[in-house]
Amino acid sequence: MRIGHGYDVHKLAAGRRCVIGGVDIPHETGLVGHSDADVLTHAVMDALLGALALGDIGRHFPDTDELFKGADSLALLRHVAAMVDGQGWRLCNLDATVLAQAPRLAPHIAQMRENLAAAIGCAVAQVSVKATTEEGLGFTGKREGVAAHCVCLLEEK
Repeated sequence: MRIGHGYDVHKLAAGRRCVIGGVDIPHETGLVGHSDADVLTHAVMDALLGALALGDIGRHFPDTDELFKGADSLALLRHVAAMVDGQGWRLCNLDATVLAQAPRLAPHIAQMRENLAAAIGCAVAQVSVKATTEEGLGFTGKREGVAAHCVCLLEEK
């Protein structure tokens, strides 16, 4: 078995889409990044890559490559899932937490779980997504950005 941990953070700014877990969330601010800046999906990819000691998403999808400008992070996750499969592993489960004062994420969590599971090719029951505020503390609490953590467990096929 292999365990992986992923972490990602993106700044919030006006004029950007707010895509988290593949869900386009209506909000006055969105996440800034080279791709669609899907902070949750990025943390999930980093956890999967980390479990296999394959580096991080910056190594595989660098923000210096125009090919990934505005990229759909769920498409990138499908690529990472194929890498996991190709290395002879499968997901047991993953557990992710999004840290955001805003936007409110609870109404979107079921869809995020479905999107991530579909991209990975696993059952929704293997994907846990939670959201929390930081009670007004730090950059997430001040609505300057959103962060996400993810841990995963892989087993050999």
